[in-house]
Amino acid sequence: MELFKVHGVEEAKELLGQYFQDFTLAVEELPIEQALGRYLAEDVISQIDVPHFRRSTVDGYAVLAKDTVGASESMPVFLLVSEEVEMGREAKSKLTSGQAAYVPTGGMLPGGADSVVMVEYTEKLDATGIAVHYTTAPKENVVEIGDDIRKGSHVLQKGLKIRPQDIGVLASIGLSTVKVFQKPKFAVISTGDEIVSPDEEAKPGQIKDINTFTLAAMVEAAGGVVVAKDVVKDNFTLLKQTIESVMTDSDIIILSGGSSVGTKDIVPKVINAVGEPGVFVHGISIKPGKPTIMAKAGGKPIFGLPGHPTSAMIVFKVFVEYFIKTLMQNDELDKFIMGELAVNVHSAQGRETYQMVTLEKSGDKYIVKPVYGKSGFITLMSKAIGYIKIPINQEGLTKGEKVKVYLF
Repeated sequence: MELFKVHGVEEAKELLGQYFQDFTLAVEELPIEQALGRYLAEDVISQIDVPHFRRSTVDGYAVLAKDTVGASESMPVFLLVSEEVEMGREAKSKLTSGQAAYVPTGGMLPGGADSVVMVEYTEKLDATGIAVHYTTAPKENVVEIGDDIRKGSHVLQKGLKIRPQDIGVLASIGLSTVKVFQKPKFAVISTGDEIVSPDEEAKPGQIKDINTFTLAAMVEAAGGVVVAKDVVKDNFTLLKQTIESVMTDSDIIILSGGSSVGTKDIVPKVINAVGEPGVFVHGISIKPGKPTIMAKAGGKPIFGLPGHPTSAMIVFKVFVEYFIKTLMQNDELDKFIMGELAVNVHSAQGRETYQMVTLEKSGDKYIVKPVYGKSGFITLMSKAIGYIKIPINQEGLTKGEKVKVYLF
């Protein structure tokens, strides 16, 4: 039985980067209405000013601010209305002292106007005259050209996961298409003689297939797409043929199970037989997930995840999702919520420990509570909202300590 050499978490990530420094994703151009949730493949620079005309933020009257000095409820200022600007139409007049123009919210300001008095502070006297009961200041209730977005400015950053509001930004600067990274294509393969499909009756010694479905869903959530999904018995030839058959259409391969050092754990040998350089990481000082495999064959990344559901999911978050986000130059790798531990939390000696937790709101802070259970329990993950990390050389965390909670 061959024991594996254990690598640190950061060391494993560095090796991953070294082996796949030239591994890239293709870029495609999509209509913006199809770009939600995709990752920008280039910086977006505006070619126009937004807005491209001076406009009002309220319903009211465009005026020269100096004409309203001293205006109040008891001592109004009287102005002549030269125009009523229609929404979506260009203002025609140019105001001079003593004049005003009605402008709807979002409407264009006429030339000469430098502020807008809300309609609530005015009184219509007749067809052409108003009384103003408010002293306005220059630029009050006015949006200037380019106040929102300046021509030539960076509005969205490469690697951004596009949100609904980002679609709005793209539309506002006149873009109908946008370049995004193609979704990395995954093959998800679970190994084990004991695994049966969810709709099969599990006999004594057999288990329902959890990991294939869970990991496929995690791929989708992380921005990838699953192009192949299979369960393979613990057979060297069959597993080798399965991996080789999915390599053509897949960018990344995930194997679940068979990564420890048991007599039937054939995954490392199969990967090495598929292509060079083969396995370059087998064993990481992490709990859960110590027997994790990282490999390269046929130029493709292959991740060997533990068979226990919780271990597999944690390793996916820490390494596979990290790899995906790095490929798409996304900076959301370490998003967290700060909380306060409700109890002491112990760590695994010599390993970076990932402890599943829940969050409870208490006043203006979050209380962090560990969720305990064995790594084979899928409910451990369904009950947890996220996890905390305990460094490899730290014995544990104490009650009341501030911690970062990384959300699932």
